[in-house]
Formats: sequence, C-alpha cells, structure tokens
Amino acid sequence: MERANSQFVTKIFFLLLLVIFSYQSFAQQQSTPLESKSDFWDNVQFGGGIGFSAGSGYTDLTLAPSAIYNFNEYFSAGVSLLGTYVSSKNYYNSLHYGGSLVTLFNPIEEIQLSIELEQIRVNNEYKSIGGNFKDNFWNTGLFLGAGYRTGSVTIGARYNLLYTRDKNVYNEAFMPFVRVFF
Repeated sequence: MERANSQFVTKIFFLLLLVIFSYQSFAQQQSTPLESKSDFWDNVQFGGGIGFSAGSGYTDLTLAPSAIYNFNEYFSAGVSLLGTYVSSKNYYNSLHYGGSLVTLFNPIEEIQLSIELEQIRVNNEYKSIGGNFKDNFWNTGLFLGAGYRTGSVTIGARYNLLYTRDKNVYNEAFMPFVRVFF
C-alpha cells in the first residue's frame, strides 16, 4: 500500500512540474536587446505562517515561510518550508519539519484554487508510566484547496487526498487555512 502511495505521489509531482513548465513556456515574451533586464523578482511574492500557543505545560510553535512566482494574474507556483515543535509536559514532544510544492489558480480575483504536495518528517516521543517510546515517520499529503481571496490574504479550506487515520500528522483530512503573500 505504501509503495502504491509513493508511486502515486511521484506521478502527481511530475505532473505538477510538467504543468508548471508547460505553462511557463507559453507565457514567454519576446524581448528586444534593450529589454534584457529580468523581471523575475517583480513576480515573486513571499509569505507564510507563524503560529504559537502556550498553556499549562503545553507549547506549540510553528514557522512556515513560503515563496511563489506569479506567472500571470491567474497562475502561481512555489515552495514552502514547515517547522513545528509541540511539547506537553510529562506526556510528549513532537518535531515536524519538511516542505511542499504549491500551485495556485485564480479563475477570478476573489477565488483561489490550490494543489499542494507536502512531505513532512514527524518525530514523536511519548512519555508514559510503562516507559518512553518513539514514533518517527514521513508523512506525505496531497491537498486540494479553495478559498476566498481579498488583497494578499486568502481564507479557505483544503482536503488531503492521501490522508490515512493511523499514520498521519493531521487529525483530519479536511482543514481550514489562512494564506498570506506580500
């Protein structure tokens, strides 16, 4: 089953790359010698997310920087990194790190559709009366999302097509998101 998931993820990854590079080849503009200045950085946006929560013996810290390239007003693609540390005193510690490839499509200014391929390493350590144990694994997610966009902020939800209940870093396949790019 895991081999089938791995092959599926590999196929989706190469399909996304094919779409990105095919679309870019059609979007090329002819330039004259006087227009040799690259406008690459004019089309790049940075963003991401920061999360922090703390309580009685509990800490949760997340950093998730992202960068996308806007091919035009409808289509963008980019990468994201993710790092999360969670600790519950005398119960568990967890460290997640990884990255993702994201493709964004804006059919109209207010709507944003997304496909995101995410790969995260999960390192969990549980503490109990019976002894401590570790659960370390790689988690792959393929998310389809939709959201309402206003300015540089998009609020929406995404669904993990590769979600499995027994080995997953997320509690549910369906989850809300807030995406910000400047």
